Amino acid sequence: MFSDSDIPRETIQAYLETYYCVHGDTPTILKVGETNPTLATLHEARDTECSAFITACNPFSQNSSDEFNAARQQALAGELKQLGLSFVEGIGQHPSNNWPGEASFLVLGLPLEAAKTLGTRCGQNAIVWSGTDATPQLVLLR
Repeated sequence: MFSDSDIPRETIQAYLETYYCVHGDTPTILKVGETNPTLATLHEARDTECSAFITACNPFSQNSSDEFNAARQQALAGELKQLGLSFVEGIGQHPSNNWPGEASFLVLGLPLEAAKTLGTRCGQNAIVWSGTDATPQLVLLR
């Protein structure tokens, strides 16, 4: 499924196992491949058919300083606001490895191609995208 990617297999496996935690008024945990009824309700409440879970932290999975990551997240939030996109803060956290949690945003109403473009601009290996079925899927970007 992911065999033609430049991303190491163990990194992809970590992405697949990560809990993508959405904060805000309707908190939930997104898991790749598992339909999420709370996400479906959030889509419906925001009158959208899709969303993307994106971070600007740790480009290309290179562990960066807290200050660097915070500045990148702040810049991403500014870009999302400028684009008029609705988003909810969150964090991506693997349940058992030592990789630090990454501040993230669930961006509502972001079509797949636009989400891929945004993730690429943020220097990410992958994003998590959900369509009308509210089932998060891992989308590799390289």
